[in-house]
Order: sequence, then C-alpha cells, then structure tokens
Amino acid sequence: MSDSDSMKEARRAPGSEWLKNHPRLLEIIYKVSESSFRRTYPLLKRFGLFRRFMVPAEELAKGWMFNCQMCGQCILHSTGMTCPMNCPKNLRNGPCGGVRANGHCEVIPEMPCVWVQAWERSQRMTLYTDEMILIQPPVNRTLYNTSSWINMAEGLDTDVPTGWRAVTEAEARA
Repeated sequence: MSDSDSMKEARRAPGSEWLKNHPRLLEIIYKVSESSFRRTYPLLKRFGLFRRFMVPAEELAKGWMFNCQMCGQCILHSTGMTCPMNCPKNLRNGPCGGVRANGHCEVIPEMPCVWVQAWERSQRMTLYTDEMILIQPPVNRTLYNTSSWINMAEGLDTDVPTGWRAVTEAEARA
C-alpha cells in the first residue's frame, strides 16, 4: 500500500475542489454563517441534542467540502478555505521546506501542497486575504473531534496549549 492510499489527507471528495477553488463565495458564506451562529448560539445550546447534532453535521459537511480533520479550531477563512490539517505533517503556519518544484507535497508526491493551494486561494479572497500571513497558534489537540463552531462560540478555539503565547508586535520588532 502506498503512502497516498494509507493517508486520509490524500483523499479528495468529488466536486469539493471546484468549491474550494471559489474561495470568494465561501468566505461570504462563512461570514454570514459565523455572524448568524454567534447570534443564535445562546438559544441553540439550550437544546440538549444540539451538541450531538453539530459534530456529525460538521464532520459530514466540512468533511466533504474541505476534507476536514475535525481539529476543533477551524481556520479555513485564514487559509484560503484550504484546511491546513490536510498537510501530512499537520503544519499550521505555512509549507515545510520540502515543497516540490511542481508545487506538490514531499510526503505524498501526487498531492498538491496544501500550503501552495492555500496561498493561491487566499489571493482570490477579499474579506480574509490578509489573515493568511497571521501566525496561528499550535492546535489544541484536546479539541479534536469537537465542533469548531461551538468551540468558536464558547471561546475554546482560542485556547492554546500550556506554555505557548503569541509574540506581540513590539517583541517581534525588538
């Protein structure tokens, strides 16, 4: 069995590449969805089955559209509507040094590099283009297989692993 057969990251859902290649449409849908979810979440969380519904719904929809790995801290809008967790190395802040000359992954040579795709797609966005250059905190692995929408509404998606902190602008200039 080859690496591409054994690695979940290499699978692509039919039709999802077309959708991801139209990030401007997706970012508008995201912006409206985020605003609506934040406003309605206090009411929705009163329903006991809501949490049970959200994880499978996210897994199904985002799994098909983005090959979502259910990290619980979705940053699609910051990465050109391309899930960075599809990188076989799970890199969250840009490509490794092994991107091939043709823009493909060093681990799975037949797979385009997730970060090359993220950069290209982010350049076609208008609302979140600048977020591509932000340093993302490491993934909080305790949030795996939880709803990123619920985590966002409850502020859990901004929790970072103990010992990590972002560098301030002043520190970066020093």
